[in-house]
Amino acid sequence: MSDRVTAADPLSAAPANPAAPHVDAGDAGYRKDLKSRHVNMIAIGGAIGTGLFLGAGGRMSQAGPSLFIAYAVCGVFAFLVVRALGELVLYRPSSGAFVSYAREFMGEKGAYTAGWLYFVNWSTTAVADITAAATYAHFWAMFSDVPQWILALIALAVVLAANLISVKYFGEMEFWFAIIKVGALVLFMLVGIFLVVTSHDIGGHTPGLATITDNGGIFPSGVMPMLLLIQGVVFAYASVELCGVAAGETENPEKIMPKAINSIMWRVGLFYVGSVILLALLLPYTAYSGDQSPFVTVFDKLGIPGAAGVMNLVVLTAALSSLNSGLYSTGRILRSMSLAGSAPKFTGVMNRGGVPYGGILLTAGFGVLGVGLNYVMPDDAFELVLNFASIGIIGTWAMIMVCSLLFWRRAQEGRVTRPGYNLPWAPYTQIVTLGFLGSVLVLMWMDGGVGRTTVACLPLIAAALVGGWFLVRGRVRSTAATTQD
Repeated sequence: MSDRVTAADPLSAAPANPAAPHVDAGDAGYRKDLKSRHVNMIAIGGAIGTGLFLGAGGRMSQAGPSLFIAYAVCGVFAFLVVRALGELVLYRPSSGAFVSYAREFMGEKGAYTAGWLYFVNWSTTAVADITAAATYAHFWAMFSDVPQWILALIALAVVLAANLISVKYFGEMEFWFAIIKVGALVLFMLVGIFLVVTSHDIGGHTPGLATITDNGGIFPSGVMPMLLLIQGVVFAYASVELCGVAAGETENPEKIMPKAINSIMWRVGLFYVGSVILLALLLPYTAYSGDQSPFVTVFDKLGIPGAAGVMNLVVLTAALSSLNSGLYSTGRILRSMSLAGSAPKFTGVMNRGGVPYGGILLTAGFGVLGVGLNYVMPDDAFELVLNFASIGIIGTWAMIMVCSLLFWRRAQEGRVTRPGYNLPWAPYTQIVTLGFLGSVLVLMWMDGGVGRTTVACLPLIAAALVGGWFLVRGRVRSTAATTQD
């Protein structure tokens, strides 16, 4: 398999003499300490997070059992995005991931846009994660009187400290976090199936298909609530691209990545869609709320001593895992941008453990702002940042698909060779996915309230990106000139 890019005319379809492959300066200095088991479990952890463990409760209460359709549809597109990223990873592994690919196929403006949209994604997701962690902690009586902002600050401090040690420790943490999450979901599904099959009483309610049919059916409030929730469901899959970032710090990514990425599809079907269907069969959709994990709700009503507390500990782990992943990935992305001149210089600094701590601290700094948000508006903090995180996710996924489309075009021109593991049905897959992402923005606008406000902020985000580019473009050009010299 050839990874070489030729010096051919961009408009020419004929291959030319091969030139040196693209090299990203941001890839230097990392240690290849992530093993196959780490990457596989990181892929699982990226597909199972706060969006399912906490967000499913509130969404179920609004859309009813039809929520499983939204999870299934968004899951398909999430898989296509990570499959497209996987093809680019096998073409050229990079810790800069899609920022590095945007630099190669779209230039520094593309890399700058992709990187800062990803930062918007994870800086706001970090706020959502610490808010979720604080919400979970309030389940226990010992923390019920502790202000939410204090619990959020403690969660941020603990995960930040762990993330700054080394990538090996990050990999181990994510491995065990994922084991806990998957184990808990498997346990829940086994218990749930048993309760449905045996028609076991749950808090005075008998689970089964009648739970759906007797409470308005699959669409108790109509189709529109399910459609309007899609922007929040997209957030649930926000970390699927993480395994692409991790590929830059592992040996033999060409062997590890296809297996890890392919497994995402069935995990989505089993854990997301399967869990939501079980939740709908176990209790009426009106029994769930956004204030409590739906899994905790089931065990709480089941009346098993300590079961709800154990499940709450699991979902707390999921929130901390997501926060850990966000600090990890933004640190690598910001370093790639910093060495190209489009991010602050301090975000490119590494410690002796090979950790780009500057970028990690910058993301954590926005997490501190989230602590303030939890102080000012503890009841609305999660939903507010969720919408802004969705904007960052949509932008990031769109940039990945655009890079994939440009890569496909270069392959058609004979300038690059696509790896055997590639995105099927290109370029139609990329075009349809981009259309879906555009429709999510339309649904956010139609939803009104916070969603419409978020979409209305898009011109401000675009203006901030343009203004930021004019501030850094001189440094980007001087960096590029120095590199060429």
